[in-house]
Amino acid sequence: MQTVGLGFYFEDLPLGRQFKTIGRTITETDITNFCNATGNTEVLFTNLVFLAEESDLKGRPVPAPLTYCISEGLLVQSTMQHTGFAFLNMELDVHAPLMAGDTIHVEVEVIESRLSKSRPNRGLVRTRNKVINQHGVTVLTYTPLRMIKCKSDSVHE
Repeated sequence: MQTVGLGFYFEDLPLGRQFKTIGRTITETDITNFCNATGNTEVLFTNLVFLAEESDLKGRPVPAPLTYCISEGLLVQSTMQHTGFAFLNMELDVHAPLMAGDTIHVEVEVIESRLSKSRPNRGLVRTRNKVINQHGVTVLTYTPLRMIKCKSDSVHE
């Protein structure tokens, strides 16, 4: 019986491949849980009086690390199960604030894809991930390099 929900293999991720995830709305509860779990109790995320009286932002902002984490969750659910073996590196840029109630999805493009020189049956894949809100605004971009399982050992022969 076939198992559904398994991730992409190295061979499924050639240079230039593009895809996007489903969307997810980030809620007030997500923000509260994230701040409590991580100890990120900055007043910008935990003090509604500060937000109303002193912040330039209108609404409750989402911590950028939470945006990144939810983006990774959207990708793990559909692209890395049983095939993603290591997260090796990334650069991350924040472009715009995200607010509670915003819905995001991730648009992905493979920008590097090569076989591992040190690990047989593994490839290295770097993607450019754009996190986009419901208004079409890119709020965050990051470029993870991951070690991905190959379909077979024959790719190194």
